[in-house]
Amino acid sequence: MKVFYLLPFLFSTQVFAAPGQTVLGGDLGDFNLDDAFKFKDIAKGAKSAVHNVLEKSKYKVEQWVEGGKEFVKQYDMVYELVKHPEFKDYQLRVKDPELCDTTVKQHSGYLDITDGKHLFFWFFEARNSPEKAPLTLWLNGGPGCSSITGLLFELGPCSIADEGKNTTFNPYSWTTHSNVIFLDQPINVGYSYSDDGSTVNTSPVAAEDVYAFLELFLERYPTYADAPFHIAAESYGGTYAPNIASVIHKKNKELSLSRPTPRVKKINLSSIILANGLTDPYEQFASVPKWACEGPYAVYDDPEGAQCQALRTKVPTCQRLTQSCYNFNSKWTCVPAAAYCNSQILGPIQQLGLNVYDVRKKCDRSKDGDLCYKQMTWIDVWMNQASNKKALGVPSDLKFTSCNMDVNQAFFLQGDSMHNSAALLPDIINDDIKLLVYAGNADAMCNFMGNEAWVTKLEHKFHQEFEKSVPVKWTTLGTPGRVAGEVRSAGGDGFTAGNVTFVQVYESGHMVPFDQPEAALVSS
Repeated sequence: MKVFYLLPFLFSTQVFAAPGQTVLGGDLGDFNLDDAFKFKDIAKGAKSAVHNVLEKSKYKVEQWVEGGKEFVKQYDMVYELVKHPEFKDYQLRVKDPELCDTTVKQHSGYLDITDGKHLFFWFFEARNSPEKAPLTLWLNGGPGCSSITGLLFELGPCSIADEGKNTTFNPYSWTTHSNVIFLDQPINVGYSYSDDGSTVNTSPVAAEDVYAFLELFLERYPTYADAPFHIAAESYGGTYAPNIASVIHKKNKELSLSRPTPRVKKINLSSIILANGLTDPYEQFASVPKWACEGPYAVYDDPEGAQCQALRTKVPTCQRLTQSCYNFNSKWTCVPAAAYCNSQILGPIQQLGLNVYDVRKKCDRSKDGDLCYKQMTWIDVWMNQASNKKALGVPSDLKFTSCNMDVNQAFFLQGDSMHNSAALLPDIINDDIKLLVYAGNADAMCNFMGNEAWVTKLEHKFHQEFEKSVPVKWTTLGTPGRVAGEVRSAGGDGFTAGNVTFVQVYESGHMVPFDQPEAALVSS
């Protein structure tokens, strides 16, 4: 499914209540920074009940070598153990499940890190010519939401069904043409866990663990090592993915400049795909009044009415605070920006009773769940079936939840969401690694206008060409004549995708592969 941008005050802006405090020259209204940080001890010191249960569980661990491979028995399950001489703080525990789509090869398990962190992954080979197919890493966002929601709700080989009792075949899965890894990161997301209280609360730190995971995965499965590698990430993944791509890009350059290290592989980074992402908050929050008042699914009837005028008056302060975050890169400047921009600009829209991820729909959280999709609750049911846990190599005591709000709050209290992740992309683009940004036009949380705005502003060697580009209508192959959206691109040859591409997807919300699966498969 998707990655959601779920800051802790997403549905309760009244948490930050104090009259007229002024920070950095902007009137923050009902925001008080001291109140925000009263939660820091909770976010920093909390361990979930799940992890406490794991600490108390006593499992005998056995290791042995058989057929040239190393194995470990842990949590009453047998895994293949994968180590790497250049990554001594990391190892993989791997199983080969037969779930979801039994027609393709699968791997699942954990990246174990010596500081007590364990990241869960689930891999599917491509249905068609896997030996020739690219390798894609899919990430959901939040921060704090599991990438398994992307698997079972959006683009994976099976879709959740029957209130979580079953899954059904997904003919539009991205695994049709790509080998795909679904990774739960950072720690404590989905089935990832910490057994000693270790946490991660910033995207740059999380990116280093993802890089290590990829190196160990490709060490064990070298079949995919030379394949084009794509990072695809949704919502808060618009912050995750540029950080991960930046680490890979820098490591690749270091490998090319230094004495070769045979066991460290150059990851063949080919593109970054950002789906309804949060990447440049300065531009994206400023776009909200225009989207909400003048967009194709405007939530206010009168673009000159009181609500729209009020939204517009909040933009200058939001941008002033965001620019301070960009300039100083400190939680003391970034948290105020996050709190103000979300509560004052997105807050009013969240209170309209609509599904903010698809404003064409109403949202009754008592029936639809906190994220306005009842299928999200079904995913939790299916993932917590004992037989599925065992097949995937998940400790039986772990409980799967689609989104972890403790992780969400920990990232918020570092101001991570307000960093300019777009600034990491120009060097990557200038080395001919492609960027694709797509966005459904009914999404309020990371709207298409804001995404198009930051892509247009971004400076790189294709900037002028993209700035001059005009939107072109596009149709999908499966439904001839049906216009699926609009495309702007630069750097292409007219036959292949450009180096920088923006796609507006019609009749879609935040989760394009769910709302428009055919269009999403084509655009990816």
